[in-house]
Amino acid sequence: MSKRDYYDVLGVAKGADADEIKKAYRKMAIKYHPDKNEGDKEAEEKFKEAAEAYEVLSNTEKRQRYNQFGHAANAQSANGGGYGGGGMNMDDIFSQFGDIFGGGSPFEGFFGGGGGRQSGGRRVARGSNLRIKVRLTLEEIANGTEKKIKVNKQIHCKTCDGTGAKDKSSFQTCKTCGGQGAVRRVTNTILGQMQTTSTCPTCNGEGSIITSKCTVCHGDGVVRGEETISINVPAGVSEGMQLSMSGKGNAAPRGGVPGDLIILIEEIPHETLKRDGSNVIYDLHITFIDAALGTSIEIPTIDGKAKIKIDPGTQGGKILRLKGKGVPEVNSYHRGDQLIHINIWTPKALSNEERALLEKLQNSPNFKPNPGKNEKSFFERMKEYFE
Repeated sequence: MSKRDYYDVLGVAKGADADEIKKAYRKMAIKYHPDKNEGDKEAEEKFKEAAEAYEVLSNTEKRQRYNQFGHAANAQSANGGGYGGGGMNMDDIFSQFGDIFGGGSPFEGFFGGGGGRQSGGRRVARGSNLRIKVRLTLEEIANGTEKKIKVNKQIHCKTCDGTGAKDKSSFQTCKTCGGQGAVRRVTNTILGQMQTTSTCPTCNGEGSIITSKCTVCHGDGVVRGEETISINVPAGVSEGMQLSMSGKGNAAPRGGVPGDLIILIEEIPHETLKRDGSNVIYDLHITFIDAALGTSIEIPTIDGKAKIKIDPGTQGGKILRLKGKGVPEVNSYHRGDQLIHINIWTPKALSNEERALLEKLQNSPNFKPNPGKNEKSFFERMKEYFE
């Protein structure tokens, strides 16, 4: 089943600004929130769909890629991380509410829910995103590549398995909230009793407290470490493009949701080829003799060496084209061309014999931009000289 257009999901125009998008998402989130529609699977799917749309359209870079490529822009992600919320779970969705509703779910106190939660209302920490640069050659960009990168980041503590506790017996159910991670209060008002829910101040929403902390991570559940990550880079990426790997960022305290790994693409300049979008440019310098007589020359391409023909009488500034020898476009079967710019090379130093020969040919009509029809050709003059 194909996905609906994100703008249609939120009910906004394509040119909607950030405030309009946020307002539309807030309206959808309130309407289809699981706490308001308990057991309604259709409402839950619409809730997730709206969250996915907002996650893309609220981010300037992701929105630009979506406007250009549509849902196919997910292929720009590494290892299927995606730019959208296709892999979003409820924890990811509720983590958005701090921005939309000013902290926590709008249903705290009305439906007993809580932003950034687990089952049972317990709060889940989320690790921070991590940004790295990956440098690629033109050949790697053209063909796609797999890079294995060692990343220094926060990882789960192996001693306590990320729990932060010395052992299993070190966990104690929070007495304040009874393990729920949230406390409820009933206030009498002129309209009757109103129930409010807030994060438990004793356990910070985790539902339990640690009586004896891990001696390695000191109760955090994370330590500084190194991880080797395999990154699949699709063909056709460009300088400044960002790829995203879900869950490969910094680990979260005490078994929370890890952040994402953001990969910034950096191109390594090629020795002889220049990239211009999906096309590749090569500056070819030939002598005026080769330009006049014609020749065959071997030139570099992304795929190796290629032999091209220079026709007799080729002029400086002419551009030759090798179809399909450029860079592929992301999410497309189209591949650019290689453009060969012809430049006439002029020697700076001449021998006496070479100078005499050129001076003799200097007045030849074929050495002028517009030779007369009845005058001798360059080749005839050359023949007379050598005879």
